[in-house]
Amino acid sequence: MNRSRNGIVIGLMMLIGLVSGCGRDMSDLEAYIAEVNARPGGRIEPLPVIRPYESFTYDAYDLRPPFTPDQPLVDDRRPGDGPRPDSQRTREFLEQFPLDTLSMVGTLTQEGTYYGLLQTQDTLVHRVVVGNYLGQNDGRIVAIDETEIRVVEIIPDGIGGYMERAATIGLGEN
Repeated sequence: MNRSRNGIVIGLMMLIGLVSGCGRDMSDLEAYIAEVNARPGGRIEPLPVIRPYESFTYDAYDLRPPFTPDQPLVDDRRPGDGPRPDSQRTREFLEQFPLDTLSMVGTLTQEGTYYGLLQTQDTLVHRVVVGNYLGQNDGRIVAIDETEIRVVEIIPDGIGGYMERAATIGLGEN
């Protein structure tokens, strides 16, 4: 029993020691608070002026709508008219790559044939001639010179048909 009483006495003494540590001198904190309270008050900025909402009235009903072409489309076209991709044609190797991933790295003349040299992203170089197909939009090579390869693609026109679009792959573009 004496031991438990001694344990309680020791625990109480430790608790008193801890609590007495919290009661130290706080004069520096009180001095800082007094100094902050003695400072002059700042000026508060006035609230911004809120302007009333001005409504907009659309009065351009007699003008051309902004999302229609300047010239009216000729409606006598049928969806089957114009260029169409040849679905029966055997696809060439370079048709699996988008045009913007191909880069022209040079030209080559061999036995009277003028070739363009195209590099794919996997760094392989391919020889192409006028008439070869490449790109993912049925692009056909129409001309090759020292600085560029000109291609004509067949793309959807948005109204059920197709149209041709010119594209180029320049020397060292990618």
